Amino acid sequence: MTSTGEEQGRAGPPLWWERRRDVVWDVGIGAVSALECAWEGVGFAREAGVPVVLGVLFGFVVGATLVLRRRWPVAVVLVSIAVTPAVMGFLLGVVGLYTLAACEVPRRVTATVASMSLVATLVVMYVRTDDEAGVTQTLLISLSVFVAVALTVPPVLLGMYVGARRRLMESLHERADSLERELSLLAERAEERAEWARTEERTRIAREMHDVVAHRVSLMVVHAAALQAVAVKDPVKAARNAALVGDMGRQALTELREMLGVLRAPAPAVPKPVAVAVPAPVVEEGPSLAELEVLVGQSRAAGMVVRLDVRGERPGYAAEVEQTAYRVVQEALTNCHKHAPGAEVVVRLAHREGEVAMQVENGPCDGDAGGAGLPSGGNGLVGMRERVLGLGGVFVAGPTESGGFRVSAVLPCASVQA
Repeated sequence: MTSTGEEQGRAGPPLWWERRRDVVWDVGIGAVSALECAWEGVGFAREAGVPVVLGVLFGFVVGATLVLRRRWPVAVVLVSIAVTPAVMGFLLGVVGLYTLAACEVPRRVTATVASMSLVATLVVMYVRTDDEAGVTQTLLISLSVFVAVALTVPPVLLGMYVGARRRLMESLHERADSLERELSLLAERAEERAEWARTEERTRIAREMHDVVAHRVSLMVVHAAALQAVAVKDPVKAARNAALVGDMGRQALTELREMLGVLRAPAPAVPKPVAVAVPAPVVEEGPSLAELEVLVGQSRAAGMVVRLDVRGERPGYAAEVEQTAYRVVQEALTNCHKHAPGAEVVVRLAHREGEVAMQVENGPCDGDAGGAGLPSGGNGLVGMRERVLGLGGVFVAGPTESGGFRVSAVLPCASVQA
């Protein structure tokens, strides 16, 4: 791909530098070091008896090696040590030691090279001042040690401090980036859990609406069909069916208002939790197994032949167990009204240790019985299965050998109230 002018303008710094300002800084300090060594090369040329031009050129090349301090810090310090006898490279040695201590070179290498620079400076200082008149041996040694330490230890300590601080800042930046990624991941997971909770709540509300509306309206349709059939022949029975239709409609409206009241109720103000948690589905007070006899009576009033068989002593179940068991029987009876008009239905309920079992079975449909034409959305069995499996129960539904249909469910009662 051809690089545009904009892409070339955004190109990174050349060679080993990470930032452009590092290039400017190193080239500038390298130029100063080259000029210093070139100036000191004049004295070196006179002492060595070589042409001044060669001494200046030698000093310029030596000082210019400081440009390489970020790439090869050990080599830069070794060059400064090598030219120590020529009394040149003050800036080269100080900046080189600082860079060596601040970079990622192993500490043993830094200690070895710094010790070599200290010894070289000490020896050169001692030899250079040995010929001075009036200087005692103690003063000479003390002065040499002081100069060697002053030119070696401060740059090394400063470099170690700056390097440690730089590594600490890099570590903090990495931890901040990692924390930001973790927070972003947690936010995404929290949003996924919240979306899952909303989906579960919508499914639960839809299931409740289906159970409430389908059963009540199905009975209303059955009674309306019976009312239409006997309106002329038996006015008394027609009036009774009309009253039942009204009762069913009022009950359906009452239950719908209760559900809508729960949905519209403002959420209580609670402190914001530190950790994000998935809200559990709210289980409002609903029907219970104590109302099962009334439920069966409503189907009997609609003309269905229903027999209720309850076995065992009923303990106090948890609210969700009571409501699920009731809804399973209710939906099964609704399906009998829809798909098996005129069939005999048996509702069995067994209270056993640690569980409650229910079964709704209808016989073969009476071919002479006219259905009320109730529509079916195909969600009844799905809703029952979801309810039962949601509590860790077992759900089975299917046709019987006699031509009927059977719905069976078993709910564990680990949460039975004492």
